[in-house]
Amino acid sequence: MNLLQSINPATGEKINARETWQAAELDAVVTQTSDVAPQWAAMPIAERCELLRRTAGRLRERNKKLARVITLEMGKLLKESEAEIEKCAWVCEYYAEHAPRFLADETIVSDAHRSLIAYPPLGTLLAIMPWNFLFWQFFRCAAPALAAGNTVLLKHASNVAECALAMEQLMLDSGFPAHVFRVLLISSADVAQVIADPRVHAVSLTGSETAGRSVAELAGRHLKKTVLELGGSDPFVVLDDAELASTAEAALKARFLNCGQSCIAAKRFIVVEDIADLFLERFKSGIESLKPGDPLDPTTTLAPMSRDDLRQQLHSQVETSVAKGAKIVTGGQPLAARGSFYAPTLLDWVGPGMPAYEEELFGPVAAMIRARDEDDALRIANDSKYGLGGSVWTADRARGKNFARKLACGSAFVNGIVKSDPRLPFGGIKSSGYGRELSLLGIREFVNAKTVWIK
Repeated sequence: MNLLQSINPATGEKINARETWQAAELDAVVTQTSDVAPQWAAMPIAERCELLRRTAGRLRERNKKLARVITLEMGKLLKESEAEIEKCAWVCEYYAEHAPRFLADETIVSDAHRSLIAYPPLGTLLAIMPWNFLFWQFFRCAAPALAAGNTVLLKHASNVAECALAMEQLMLDSGFPAHVFRVLLISSADVAQVIADPRVHAVSLTGSETAGRSVAELAGRHLKKTVLELGGSDPFVVLDDAELASTAEAALKARFLNCGQSCIAAKRFIVVEDIADLFLERFKSGIESLKPGDPLDPTTTLAPMSRDDLRQQLHSQVETSVAKGAKIVTGGQPLAARGSFYAPTLLDWVGPGMPAYEEELFGPVAAMIRARDEDDALRIANDSKYGLGGSVWTADRARGKNFARKLACGSAFVNGIVKSDPRLPFGGIKSSGYGRELSLLGIREFVNAKTVWIK
């Protein structure tokens, strides 16, 4: 039996520890969720959507309480936790409003008297979610899945069990029938048997590339639909006509939100060499203004990393990059304080063969790469195994649009920070995964696009 331990990243103090379930308890919960699935699917979609509206209201009522649980358990700034809860309310309201239209029968003209596409649910979805945006990543997956009539099992990261259970209670308090959504208190070693279970029909994972490959292999073995939202090393491309003051300010937010622990955080700052030194000076100034400290303190502007082992991994990537020729402009080391703090860091002269160029830096480290010109910047931006998001910064919107179309990624932004939005599809290509969440495309990932032909 393993323990799911919650440890405050800012202090290193243990919050709670829960024992993982035995096989019999796991089987009972999967059975309960499977048994209720037909009744949930048969409920009119308007009634399911009304429950999502109630959930949005509960999220807003409990915003400060839930945000505090997030901050204590995974360490992000309290104001960022509050914004995350509000975004979850938004996605619930979005699907409550649009799901009936997204899933309405579509008439198709054919040789039939009438033919149509219907969108019934697949059944029970296993959602495997990470710790960094632990409410948002669950709700952006679950809100459309539940609206469509699927039941949902959640295997959350092992260090955020208290947040997972808070979500389960929230859904019950919002009126969701028992067992339509359940949290699984299991270890990662138990996930394979849940994927293999014939009562589970599909899997959605947000996580690392390694986890994605494992889940895809397991699900493929059992012919189950998957959506994978994996890591990213998003390029932040600064062209020679960009307005540097506002671009450097945006770069600071794009890299250091959530202490840089975001799949769609800007990680590779690709700057045309004519303006590289000027951008570097402004970016460095912003980074050095960040104030590490207690994430519950409103004056803190840089949170701790979520776990100490992740901090050590990040530092190893920095040290190896420096050994291969990168230069530390500022930061570059763990901070000597309680908790998992790492100095906000800027590396310059990053190039191929370095971890800062090739790998995902999941923490408060920015890698600056100098490009000869626009064409070289595009080449560097696409010279990555990842393809989640990317942005380009320029005074010429037409130039930016043309550049964005050529970025090899799932979301390309012009003069804006990459973000997820319920109205727009979200997902990646290459080693950043496949499938889409959010928007019309997201709700249709876990339904059966079923042809109905009537003579």
